[in-house]
Amino acid sequence: MEIKKILKITAALSTAITLTSCGSGTAEDTETVDAKEAYGCNVLNVYNWGEYIGEEVISNFESQYNAKVNYDMFDSNESMYTKLLGGNSYDVLVPSDYMIERLIKEGLLQELDKDAITNIDALDPVVVEMQKVYDPDLSYSIPYFRGSVGIVYNTEHVDPAEVEEKGWEILRDPKYKGRVFMYDSQRDSFMIAFKALGYSMNTENEQEIEEAFEWLKELHNTVDPAYVTDEVIDAMIYPDAVNYKDLAVVYSGDAAYIMSENENMAYYEPQQGTNIWSDGMVIPKNASCPGLANAFINYILTYDASYDNSITVGYTSSNKQVKDDIASGDYEGISAYVPRDGYEKDEVFRFNEVLVQKLSERWTKVKIAE
Repeated sequence: MEIKKILKITAALSTAITLTSCGSGTAEDTETVDAKEAYGCNVLNVYNWGEYIGEEVISNFESQYNAKVNYDMFDSNESMYTKLLGGNSYDVLVPSDYMIERLIKEGLLQELDKDAITNIDALDPVVVEMQKVYDPDLSYSIPYFRGSVGIVYNTEHVDPAEVEEKGWEILRDPKYKGRVFMYDSQRDSFMIAFKALGYSMNTENEQEIEEAFEWLKELHNTVDPAYVTDEVIDAMIYPDAVNYKDLAVVYSGDAAYIMSENENMAYYEPQQGTNIWSDGMVIPKNASCPGLANAFINYILTYDASYDNSITVGYTSSNKQVKDDIASGDYEGISAYVPRDGYEKDEVFRFNEVLVQKLSERWTKVKIAE
């Protein structure tokens, strides 16, 4: 996920949750721990995406562990990586899949203490399998959220049958000129082009990259899309907005929020395939309080913390019980909350510095194509 903007969803946490042991991951452990005594430190530095955590998660952790959490936010994996290389010390990071793969390969992470992370059994097997692509034993990372990239559209203005028939190609249909939002993201946009052409989004083939480049230039010239980031959410919720469009490329969590606010909106993951992704919690090599960091990761997996996270943010919880409860409760009928899994044409991004450079060189040219 390149850029995230998650708006908070108003929903009350259930007060009827029966507390069970921490090891089950089904509820928050109420036992108070003094972090200073247990780990020799009581300050935790967390670096996460903006607005990507539950309303009470940090304050509850601070109370439970008699600790202080410094919570900083980044807007892209690359900016986080640059800051880490610059010597900044954080105890917990929440990067995306391909960036976790890079951090592992470059030796910038320390192994997790699995004895301390007792709630790992609460994880959804689906997101575990996704993360195992680059971290086979979950030695360095624990899933936080998962999602996909798809199309949100207004069913009053766009025929669902047409969206299903054309998939990504509907974004290039001339009749939607001036009515399309594209993410201002080279990675997501080239993924769409690769999938529309029947190629892997992790391709290194020069001809396929060039074809995707031409596909995106044609989209640019044909429909004159608006390249946006955060503003796509509000713009798709309110049809009367000045910058409203009928079709938008969005992340599934944003789509879930949009659909919860506007019943005329629908979410579709094209049959040509898409990007399925996961963000994970990791501990950098230079972490100053790794013991407390492992405790924080374990805490995030508890039912209460995971529920607060997911209902506030809108993305699919890595805690299976939380995912199931929200899907059949607050988000019942909102398909975007649980992205599809097991579809052979969907892929996880892999780290490939050469490919990133090739796409970067072409992305600027796409947006000025004539």
